[in-house]
Amino acid sequence: MEKMVFVVRKAVEEDIPQIQEITREAFESYARGAEINYPLAALSEAYSEIKTDLETKLVLVAVANGSVIGSVRVETKPDHTAYLSRFGVSSSYQNNGVGRILMNAVDNSMMEAGVSHLYLHTASRMLSLVRFYYGRGFYIESTAKDRGYIRALLCKEYAPVQAESPAETFYADCAAI
Repeated sequence: MEKMVFVVRKAVEEDIPQIQEITREAFESYARGAEINYPLAALSEAYSEIKTDLETKLVLVAVANGSVIGSVRVETKPDHTAYLSRFGVSSSYQNNGVGRILMNAVDNSMMEAGVSHLYLHTASRMLSLVRFYYGRGFYIESTAKDRGYIRALLCKEYAPVQAESPAETFYADCAAI
């Protein structure tokens, strides 16, 4: 079996058309699986909206052979929490670790940024997605029907950065004198 090679990097403006296509494909599948019978905002997203996200959010893409095969967006809030959205992997690349590696990159970025909790919504009836997120350390915090279907709010907690104890700091300061 041939090993798949891809890289994860921050998205650039040239990636926008491919991000639109990945997002459309992923959310068409999501709507079918969740039995959502109305258009989702992700399906009609304009180039300019994605460009704004590139400027205001962390937008990561997975790239193989020069093509974007997955993308995810994360907005960091002032309270050190973050919200993940528009996560998708091209159907022809699913179940190859692309989503897992994208989420690892998100985790690394969130820990570097000092984020305490990462949130996302997904349809509760999408067992494959709920399972995927549980496998990545998320848990269901709550559910709501505000969009006409049961959406689960999932949360992942990051361990706080351990500060030195006051005694360690005191002794380090004394050693420096």
